[in-house]
Amino acid sequence: MMTEPLLRVSGLHKKFGSFEVLRGIDLDVAPGERIAILGASGSGKSTLLRCLNFMETPSAGTVTLAGRAIGSERQRRDGSIERVYAERELTRVRQRVGMVFQQFNLFPHMTAVGNVMEALRTVRGVDAAAARERAMTELARVGLADKADQYPARLSGGQKQRVAIARALAMDPELLLFDEPTSALDPELVGEVLGVIRSLADEGRTMLLVTHEIGFAYHVATRVLFVADGVIHEAGTPDEVLKHPRRERTQAFLARHREFSL
Repeated sequence: MMTEPLLRVSGLHKKFGSFEVLRGIDLDVAPGERIAILGASGSGKSTLLRCLNFMETPSAGTVTLAGRAIGSERQRRDGSIERVYAERELTRVRQRVGMVFQQFNLFPHMTAVGNVMEALRTVRGVDAAAARERAMTELARVGLADKADQYPARLSGGQKQRVAIARALAMDPELLLFDEPTSALDPELVGEVLGVIRSLADEGRTMLLVTHEIGFAYHVATRVLFVADGVIHEAGTPDEVLKHPRRERTQAFLARHREFSL
């Protein structure tokens, strides 16, 4: 008996003006899957993630989370159907779908523990003592309990990103989205962030990871997607896509990234 997908994406489109960034994405994500998303700059990878937690509103298509379609249909005056989203519903979705950004997005005026506590306090209404206790648990999980009272300006890039991961984890998300989490880091700091992500994978977390770290994708992902021109150009296991790609465009992309170790 097949498990119902945790996330189902059907016919997802995203336009910015007349420019169509996503041109019909269909994707099912099962609980516990770890999906690496590869592709050239401008292919639509980050826009896809931003549509999945509704930082960007899809232009068309449906996102279904745990069996429930997000948003509701409304008929336009011309008789066509559009999908509309209530902000209250999207706030709940964002609690269930955690996002880790390329540029960390920490509040500079808050300490590490304050950053992790913030959504617990303002969104969940958790009292200060309980929020701090949970925040310290998550900082310890990412190896930063000793940096709890440091401000972001005093942290390395890798430490900032680990705080950002702790912040996402504090909300108990069902799904974690990582948008190129190591691309803003100095090379010597990449490993500490990838180590945290690998430990989350070992816990059985469901995650989608946009990354250029192809070797990491090969060893950690259960499935790899290659995105080009706003569509999923090729998909399969890491062996299928990274070792034996079928499509010429995927082959050309990987030929430019042959420094990775399988």
